[in-house]
Amino acid sequence: MKRLQIRMESTKLANGLNVVVAPDTTAPVVTVGVYYKIGFRLEPRGRSGFAHLFEHMMFQGSANAPKMQHIKLVNSSGGVLNGSTSYDVTNYYEAVPSNALEADRMRALKVDDENLKNQRDVVKEEVRVNVMNQPYGGFPWLDMPPVAFRNWANAHNFYGDFADLDAADLADVQSFFKTYYVPNNAVLLVLGDVKAEEGIALAKKHFGEIPAGAPPPFADPSEPEQAEERRGNVEEKFGTLPAMAIGYVLPKRRTVDWCAMALLDQALHGGRAGRMHRELVLEKQIAVDAGGGIDDIFGYNGPTQMTTRILHKPEYSNEATLQAFDAVIREVQEKGISADELEQLKVKWRSDYFATLEGGRGGYMPKYGLMHLLACFTLFDNDPQLVNTILDGFLAVTREEIQAVAKKYLRNERRAIVFRTPVKAGVPADAGAKEAA
Repeated sequence: MKRLQIRMESTKLANGLNVVVAPDTTAPVVTVGVYYKIGFRLEPRGRSGFAHLFEHMMFQGSANAPKMQHIKLVNSSGGVLNGSTSYDVTNYYEAVPSNALEADRMRALKVDDENLKNQRDVVKEEVRVNVMNQPYGGFPWLDMPPVAFRNWANAHNFYGDFADLDAADLADVQSFFKTYYVPNNAVLLVLGDVKAEEGIALAKKHFGEIPAGAPPPFADPSEPEQAEERRGNVEEKFGTLPAMAIGYVLPKRRTVDWCAMALLDQALHGGRAGRMHRELVLEKQIAVDAGGGIDDIFGYNGPTQMTTRILHKPEYSNEATLQAFDAVIREVQEKGISADELEQLKVKWRSDYFATLEGGRGGYMPKYGLMHLLACFTLFDNDPQLVNTILDGFLAVTREEIQAVAKKYLRNERRAIVFRTPVKAGVPADAGAKEAA
């Protein structure tokens, strides 16, 4: 099989900023992104939700390009801009016609008490609307970490406790900016209709004179070895179906086991063809929905899980549903997968990887997938060229390796379970969930 050959040039500026340029002349559009190595997992203790809040604060604009001016510049040229926060990174990105390339957010921060209050209120309202007042809101991605992990970095509420958000002041914002939003903690990505030398020249022009900061302090996100099954319970205020999530700790990044687990994950959670949906929804008809899996396997740089999410019929108890889930796990542990299934998994994995490379975001951000991979491989592995070679490890996985990781990692003492119990009138609370609490 011919290896991928995505063209790119990468360099590191004198101030420590990594720069990656990937030319592509198929459309007159340039996607520009800046990724910072700071996310939910790395935010300061006592400031839960601060990384996400700060993402909002940065959209207030810089001292050189206030928010409304910056948005007007991008939108008037037919472009779009956005940002996001995840476990280990925060990013800001925009797509503009190639004759309107510009980027400026790192140089200085323009924020005052009024902006902080406004954005804090925006974040709190976002939590209320998207989590607190939605059926199964935050399930399982907010419910699972406090049950599964013991290290605060991994276990706390990533959206933020309102008390922590209210306690943040202007000095905290300025300190956070000076600590983490420095060129030596970031990567600048330029993809699309731009020559490599032009992209690097633009990076030097706009970012080259920004002074480096002190090496940012990072908390140790490692977890103590888990030796017991962990359970928790959450009330479901709006939905009428009992639910559960089962998460298993993943192998370390870029190991043979990690690659094998990725294909096993696809065998279990590959949509309607996945074993969980086929067994629990279609055949046994215990659940009305069974899916999940590993979310953004390349975007993590610390402990994470493969998580199955199940909504099951009220007439089946939590324990009965869990027994049916365990039967699916046990089958792959005892029998493994066939040669034909492995080949199908590899074809699908390769297809999905190529789709990621070509894919945008929300239908409007060209090359977002490629940008994201290049950023993660640069910040976590110091090697953007991995985008051309990382696929090899997954396509080399054997049946024996998949069965081995199923036996090694999908054990009860390596998992956490969260039960989500409906409290609406007429829906019986499940006894198994009560015991788990």
